[in-house]
Order: sequence, then structure tokens, then C-alpha cells
Amino acid sequence: MTKKNYQLKYYNINNFETIPQLQALSDDQKHTMRVISHVLPFRTNNYVINELIDWNNIPEDPMFQLAFMQHEFLSKKQFNQVASAIHQTNYPDKLKRVIHKVRAQLNPHPAEQLVHNVPLLAGTPVPGLQHKYRETALIFPTAGQTCFTYCTFCFRWPQFIGEKQLKFATDQSQLFFQYLKHHKEITDVLITGGDPMIMSARHLDKLISPLLSNDYKHIQNIRIGSKVLSFWPYRFITDQDADQYLYIFEKVNKSGKHLAFMAHFNHWRELETEATQEAVQRILTTGTSIRCQSPLLRKINDDPNIWQQMWQTQVKLGMIPYYMFVERDTGPKSYYEIPLVKAYEIFRQAYQKTSGLARTVRGPSMSAAPGKITVEGIEEIAGEKVIQLKFLQSRNPEWCNKIFYAKYNDKACWLSDLVPAFGKQVFFFEAELLKSTVNSVNNKDNIDVTPVSLSY
Repeated sequence: MTKKNYQLKYYNINNFETIPQLQALSDDQKHTMRVISHVLPFRTNNYVINELIDWNNIPEDPMFQLAFMQHEFLSKKQFNQVASAIHQTNYPDKLKRVIHKVRAQLNPHPAEQLVHNVPLLAGTPVPGLQHKYRETALIFPTAGQTCFTYCTFCFRWPQFIGEKQLKFATDQSQLFFQYLKHHKEITDVLITGGDPMIMSARHLDKLISPLLSNDYKHIQNIRIGSKVLSFWPYRFITDQDADQYLYIFEKVNKSGKHLAFMAHFNHWRELETEATQEAVQRILTTGTSIRCQSPLLRKINDDPNIWQQMWQTQVKLGMIPYYMFVERDTGPKSYYEIPLVKAYEIFRQAYQKTSGLARTVRGPSMSAAPGKITVEGIEEIAGEKVIQLKFLQSRNPEWCNKIFYAKYNDKACWLSDLVPAFGKQVFFFEAELLKSTVNSVNNKDNIDVTPVSLSY
């Protein structure tokens, strides 16, 4: 693949049939895309179409799976309900009701984030901010609420479907700056979305520059979560404000703070293009670190050899392998999910084949309601076969790095599928987590709800 001078062109459900390569698809495949795109968001661009997808290997190609809808994203019943409602053009309200019902069945906000993660300032919810852990806050800028291409597995798909009650986004009051200023326990800010790199450099600078002032001395690390290096690397090469982005990155690092670019790569193929490799090198010259993460996805990267090659290529290019995630329990999870036992084995085999420089990676990790939990191993203790689990991050800092055990279950794909080992009725954290949920729902007083109390 060679680097080309692209002018960014988007495709959505209204113009997807203008993609030349799609003409080879069957009518059934096109029909599937139309139906499912009424429920889950669809968007891609010409770089993905021309540089990443192997059109001689459709539909098995992992990049095609990553960008285009597949029939099994919905159950047979859900698919038929939506397809039938689409054809009943005289009843548009029925289609809306069906779509809303199906979306609700897809668990649009996993890990109870609508309950747990929204902080209060003087009793007022802070729009577009999640105070997820004691030291970490997430900012969802309004201008960054789309992506260059929508990943079909995306756990933040509700951000893109136009339902305001399901969306995290900052408002014009920028109340989140006041919250960050007053919560000195926050050391890390993650700018996320959508994709914040969809914003202009000017908008990005308005988010970042204030954090470099003396009012925010407690914030040590600024992270940007993005898939731009895979889906639109020209952002840092030929786009009009390419150099301005790099200037902002350099400014952060020269201020004494650390800027970490949290890059999403799901397959080593995304690292092969000259454009991506040049963009990576341009970012690294600013003093910014690039940490790489991805969920483990059936049909895309459920092979230890893919992860081995991906991690080794990342190290070769100067990046840091960071996380293998477990596919979250939302959206088309039944299509992509892999049992935790198998996920652990894929991780273990890939990990064994790399040198120490790639063993910075952690996983397989579930971003569940109580925190980030990794599968550490499969053991037999006192005659009972168990799954060993560990908190990498947690709502209560005292849980961090704590080991606990679940009964062996080779069908379990998420924490909620597991039960405690050794005859215990509940996991050690469940009572406190339930209490914090109740407090979050019932909290109507004019008080700041902080992560230290778990009531946020």
C-alpha cells in the first residue's frame, strides 16, 4: 500500500451504494446494511474503502467486518421486525417505535455509566464529563461526537444515533472546567468521544490549553482517545491544520505535563500503510507517547498470531502495547464476543511469543461497573477449578490490584456471567457497589458527589 493524497469523503446509509467496490455485493448484503443501519450507526470513508479493505476477501476480510454491517448483528426476530417496519411506509411512527425498542434491547449504556459516572458540582450534573475513577475523568467534547468511520463493534454507538438522553456531550457553559479545577484528586484527563480528532485544531486547543494553566497543576496527564491513526492518518500529514495539531501536542509536553495518545488498532493491517506510519512518527517527534489498545473481536482478531504481529509492529514503530479489552456487553456483542476462558488463552499465547518490550500490554480486561478487571488465569484450588480475576482499576481504590476468584465457566463472556468460587454468595465488592448505585440514584441534595465516596 502506498501513501496517497486523499480528500476525505464520507459514506453513510444514504450514499453507501455509490462506493464502487460495493457493486459486487449481493442484493441481500445491501439489504442487510440498510436494515441494520436503521438501528446501529453506519459511517465510513474513502481511505478505509481504498486502503484497508481487501475486496477480494468479502465478507471475511477483518477490515470489512470492522466497517460494514453484518446480518447477525441483530437477532432474527429483531432483524425481521425492523425490516417489516421499513416496508410499511405508511406508518413511519411504527418504524420509530420498533427501532427504539430494539435499541433498548442492545444495552445502550453498559457498566451502568448513566448512573455511576456523571458527577455533580453544587448539586448540578456536569454535562459531558464522567468521573470514572478517583484520579481519572473523561471529557466528551460536543465537537468530537462523530468518527471518521464507525466501528461496527463500538460500545459508544448511542453517541451517534441522535437520542439526546443517551448521549454524553459538553455544553456551552463548560462546567466541566470548574469541576476539574475543584477536584484536586484528578490527575488524568481523557478526551474522548466519538473521536476528538474529528475536531479542528482550534477546538482541540480550547480544550487543552486551559488545562496547562496554574489552576490545573494537579492534572499531570492528558490523554486523547482516537482511532484517527487507523481511519484517517492524513489528519497529521496533509490536512489543513495538520501542523497545528502537532504544535498543540508539543505544547503540552513542553508545559511539563505528559500527553498520551490512546490509539485504537484492531488488526495489524491497520499499521501497514505508509500514511499511518508517517503519522505515527510525526506524533512521536512532539514528545507524545502512543499507547495502543483494542477489544478482542471474533472474526477480526480472535487469533494469537494477529495480536503477536500487532504488538510487535507497534513496538517497531515506537508505540506502546497497552490493553487487550473484552468486547463490552452492548450493541452487537453476540456477534463479536468471545468466552473469557478463550480470551485468556488467546492473550496468553500471544504474550508468550513476544519480547519484554511488548509485554507492557494488559488483558484480557473487562471495563465493567466496578472497574477494570483482568482475567489472570485458570487454576485448580482445593479441588475446585476457578477463574482468577484482578482489579487493574476500580471505583474504590482499595480494590485495586486485588485478586478474587470465580467458578470456572467456559461459556461466560462477561463479569455478569460469573459467580463467586468457594461457595461464596457474592463477590467481595458487590455490596458496596450496590450501595453506591442506590446513593447515586437517590442523591438529590446540593452536594458534590465524589469518587472517594463512590457516590457519583
